[in-house]
Formats: sequence, structure tokens, C-alpha cells
Amino acid sequence: QVRLVESGGGLVQPGGSLRLSCTASGFPFGFYYMSWVRQAPGNGPEWVSHINTDGGSTRYADFVKGRFTISRDNAKNTLYMQMNVLKPDDTALYFCVRGPDGSGPVRGQGTQVTVSS
Repeated sequence: QVRLVESGGGLVQPGGSLRLSCTASGFPFGFYYMSWVRQAPGNGPEWVSHINTDGGSTRYADFVKGRFTISRDNAKNTLYMQMNVLKPDDTALYFCVRGPDGSGPVRGQGTQVTVSS
């Protein structure tokens, strides 16, 4: 069964950090680009970042450049997102999605990130 499970979300103060994880199973993880997508209440989904199959190439949305870092460990079938200097506008449900543009059907249930003082 193809599955993606996110973890690592939580409540953090502005300026703080979180590290999200996404564990994959049921498919050859290392063969696929992977993305992070987020969705805030009342808004549509926003693509945040993607990483290529071997982790050597990454891309970011302008609103997270310099603050978020995507990475992967293919031996552990796990995708990561290190999020630093978090802002209240980063509050959202964060999903990992198979594929480069975040629109694919294979995605997890999400992990909630709330940035608030």
C-alpha cells in the first residue's frame, strides 16, 4: 500500500524552528521527486518546495527561501523539511506529496504547524 506519513508539527513561537518528517512506504521512494505543500485555513494549497531523486537539486517558493531547507534520506525512505525563523503566516497544515509540483494524488494526511506567541 502506497503511504506517506508526516510528523514533527506543533506550536512554536515566531522566530522558532521545527523539523518536519515524511516517511514513505509501498513504492520506490528514491525514484521520485518529492514536494512539501501547505494549506492554511480558508486558503488553497501552496507548493512550498521540492527535491529531486538523489537530493542534489532543490527548489523553494519565494516565501520560504532562506528559511526552510528540504532534504531526504533514501535509505530511510524519509523526506524532511527544516523550518527556521518561522512566522505567523507559516501557520498551515503541511503535506508531503509525491512528485515535483505538489499536485499529485499520493500525499499524506498532513502535520499541523502553528506559529503563535
